[in-house]
Amino acid sequence: MNVTLPEEKAIKKGQIILYVSIILVCIICVVVAFYVQFYARIDLASLVGLGSEPAYGNKTEEETINLETEFNNLFTNTINNDNGENNSKKEEQDKNLVYTGYQRKESKLNSYNLEVNIPHINVDNEITNNYNKEIEDIFLKLANNVLQTENSNIIYTVDYVANVQDGILSLMIRSNFKQGSNAQKVIIQTYNYDLRNNKEITLQEVLKIEKLDEQDIQNRIHTKVQEEEKKAEDLHSLGYNIYSRDINSDIYKLENSTEFYLTPDALYIIYAYGNETDTSEMDLVIL
Repeated sequence: MNVTLPEEKAIKKGQIILYVSIILVCIICVVVAFYVQFYARIDLASLVGLGSEPAYGNKTEEETINLETEFNNLFTNTINNDNGENNSKKEEQDKNLVYTGYQRKESKLNSYNLEVNIPHINVDNEITNNYNKEIEDIFLKLANNVLQTENSNIIYTVDYVANVQDGILSLMIRSNFKQGSNAQKVIIQTYNYDLRNNKEITLQEVLKIEKLDEQDIQNRIHTKVQEEEKKAEDLHSLGYNIYSRDINSDIYKLENSTEFYLTPDALYIIYAYGNETDTSEMDLVIL
């Protein structure tokens, strides 16, 4: 005997299925949003199967050369992509995540020529407080010392650039110091802070986030350093006084590579030899 359900009950069953489906979709969306916000940085296009061109690690030789040529133009004393998403983490709400905390331009004949823009990280956290103290100890203290010198013919400049990318606050500071006939000393100091998890972030962690193979990047670093050392040896054979690299040094290991800067278009790994000695030489590995 065939039994036909009343039309009203059939409609209710369909509505239940529809409502359950909508609720499940909403739950999935909330879970994914929560996970992306607090635990991971997922490329949403990849998540839904659309795919996207990776931003790092696939640049042509021409693109890399252009980025290397334009490196010095990065330092604009501003922060990029500070769109207000991290306002809750700010110590001073009316200022950017990174702003110029100390600025001075002054010259004194035969004594010094000084132009400094020293940044301050506007995040209320013990880690960033330590960053700010280190920045003052390295760059501001030297500026104050320069202002007290007489007849030293010092040129001292400081500038910076900052960027927020994939929840990472990346700050890069450059200083140039030259006294009399001594060699020019260029310092590049970087600070990278994970805004989502409130912690310092390492280069290896960034490589994982951006899905870059560590061994491949390590090989690129060694290749770059070997190429630059070969150029230095060629110049030395011509009688030039150059900076010589130790290509076997542990400073080139990823776990020891502390200076890096992240933008939407490139990841810069920086070996600034002026951080340790009086030289303006540096190597850039650009991904």
